[in-house]
Amino acid sequence: MTTAVMGAGSWGTTYAGVIADAGFPVTVWARSEEAARELREEHTNSKYLPGIRFNDRITATSDPVEALRDAEVVVLAVPAQSLRDNLQQWKDHIRSDAIIVSLMKGIELDTGLRMSEVIAEVTGFDDKQIAVVSGPNLAREIAEHQPTATVVACTCPENAEEIARRSANSYFRPYTNSDVVGVELGGAVKNVIALAVGIADGQGLGDNSKASIITRGLAEITRLALVMGAQAHTMAGLAGMGDLVATCASPLSRNRSFGRLMGEGLSVDEAAAKTKQTAEGVKSAPAVLGLGAAHDVDLPITQAVSAVIDGRLHVDDVAGLLLARKRKDESQSS
Repeated sequence: MTTAVMGAGSWGTTYAGVIADAGFPVTVWARSEEAARELREEHTNSKYLPGIRFNDRITATSDPVEALRDAEVVVLAVPAQSLRDNLQQWKDHIRSDAIIVSLMKGIELDTGLRMSEVIAEVTGFDDKQIAVVSGPNLAREIAEHQPTATVVACTCPENAEEIARRSANSYFRPYTNSDVVGVELGGAVKNVIALAVGIADGQGLGDNSKASIITRGLAEITRLALVMGAQAHTMAGLAGMGDLVATCASPLSRNRSFGRLMGEGLSVDEAAAKTKQTAEGVKSAPAVLGLGAAHDVDLPITQAVSAVIDGRLHVDDVAGLLLARKRKDESQSS
């Protein structure tokens, strides 16, 4: 029952550990041979997760063909904007009956496609073979075996349950869901909201301000998700509110940390150089804004964050812009 995890960043390595701790062997593909050797021989990933030792059931390679050989489950854990190019190189080596699992939380910039849609387009796989894992899943905490829950979404209940079975262990509890659209949008758009919360934090604004952004951010995510066919209960669950709260509140969140640096006055390039990790919200914000325009959904927080990223709006003007919006009944959906 082999599983391949394609990507040896913090979340890819951590999820490989989750599978190994559930009792299943797993092979991780790492871009560099040094990273593969370290994970294979020392069972550590000192670049992304220093101080953590992973289960001996994990092996690793820098050869993607070797990693994919006979894998019944293929977990994709690469930056969202690099998925298409990577998958073009890997698709011919993936078993036709495999289940492909997306750990990525982003929207493709050029197309506005969700990650499962990119996977289906590139591989030709039926959506029943494509699953998504999302939730309040800060990698460092999970690597330390702190208890958490997540959602495995797939249009095929049997395949969702199979991935959940391979992920369930003493500290990681997966729930299943058929709402792939809602789970993916919750994971992608919350990164943009976390940037806004980080900006507020970097400016020294208090918890009232940040709570307001989080709450209105959830309303913003929900408006877009429902128009695109998601279920309301998904947005109130682990992949919606749960992931949003974790990403916006924790200093372990890359997007919140990136936003904080922007709030302190750093440019996007300066913040990227300092964090040295991918903040998916920076890449996805314009794509999310495009989805809103395509579906005639107002996304004021996303609009403000995108303007800051593009240099059209100074961070000091974000709060004033949001507060200057027309007042209305909170129960209104748009």
